[in-house]
Amino acid sequence: MGICGIDEAGRGPWAGPVVAAAVILPSMGRPKGLADSKQLTAETREELALAIRACAMVGFGAASPTEIDQLNILQATYLAMRRALEALPQRPAALLIDGNAAPDFGLPTETIVDGDAHVACISAASIIAKVERDRMMVELCARHPGYAFSKHKGYGTPEHQEALARLGPCAIHRLSFKPVRAALEARAA
Repeated sequence: MGICGIDEAGRGPWAGPVVAAAVILPSMGRPKGLADSKQLTAETREELALAIRACAMVGFGAASPTEIDQLNILQATYLAMRRALEALPQRPAALLIDGNAAPDFGLPTETIVDGDAHVACISAASIIAKVERDRMMVELCARHPGYAFSKHKGYGTPEHQEALARLGPCAIHRLSFKPVRAALEARAA
C-alpha cells in the first residue's frame, strides 16, 4: 500500500465533466519532470501521462454536467475523486489531495495547497486528470459541433461565449453556471 495523490481538472469550465485522478507512484523509477499540469505543454502532458501509466497505479473518475448541476461543482468534484479512488487496483494507505478541503474518504488524508506543483503523486494525478479531460472534450467536440470544445475545452473563452449566444447550450453544458444559464434565458426571451 502506498500514498495516493488526488487532483482534479475541469472545475471552472462551462461545459463538460469534472475529472479526477488518483495516482500511487512507485518509490523508485518515477517519471522525470512531474509538475502542475497547467505549467506543462499538451505534448509534455501526453508524454508524462504515458510514463505515469506505465509505472504507477492509476484510477480515474468523472462527474457529468448533470451531476454538477444537481450536486454543485464542489460536491461533483468530490464524487469524481471518490470514483477515481475506487478505480485504483489497490486501496492506498493514505491520501494527499491538492487544495485546502476534502471529504472523508475513510483514509488518513492531508490536503496541500498547490500540491500539484510540489508533491510528485499529486502532480502525476494533475497530469492524468488534465489529459483525460482534454481527450474527453475533443471527443465531445465531434458530437457537439459548432462550440469548438476541442480548442477551449469548455472554458469561458470569447469564442465559447459567442457559440453559446449563437447556438444556445447543448447537452454537455453546465446549466447551473451563470453564463450558460444567461444564454439559456436569452434564447427563451
